Amino acid sequence: MRVPDPFSISKTPRMRPAVVALGSNLGDRGELLRSAVAALREAPGVVVDAVSPVVESIAVKLDGVDPDAPRYLNAVALVRTLLPPHELLDELQRIEAEHGRVRTERWGDRTLDLDLVDYDGLEASDDRLTLPHPRAGLRSFVLAPWLAVDPDAVLPGRGRVDRLLQALGDDTAPVPEVTL
Repeated sequence: MRVPDPFSISKTPRMRPAVVALGSNLGDRGELLRSAVAALREAPGVVVDAVSPVVESIAVKLDGVDPDAPRYLNAVALVRTLLPPHELLDELQRIEAEHGRVRTERWGDRTLDLDLVDYDGLEASDDRLTLPHPRAGLRSFVLAPWLAVDPDAVLPGRGRVDRLLQALGDDTAPVPEVTL
């Protein structure tokens, strides 16, 4: 018997909503985020509907919070896409690479980090992609900007974003001088 692909989507093309988290802690962080949003807007099959205000957060590494690492600027983009999940992930990784992202250290400092947080409410996992993003509900730097652009946001399988953020506590700081 054939096992269905959990990432397969209907053969009927339609725009599907997705949530993309953006982060940068190396280089000109604000300019890198602006350029990444511009690249998302130019990506084939992707429409950017909203971009959150920018927040700043402390770096989180494999061993936990790292107060000595450069701080991150973070934002969230709400998009609609014709791309299936893996193709959208490929596009995000292409944009990262164009912005100098080098994958040498897991959770290391980076010029640009683009994470696919949610794709049309899909809950699935394989060796390349887990949806929703497995740590999004534990990251105020994802939840706070997401909530700013979608007050009714829900993280599939985890619950309302406002409640997740309230339980977690918001340790981000607004950065009004950086606009995307």
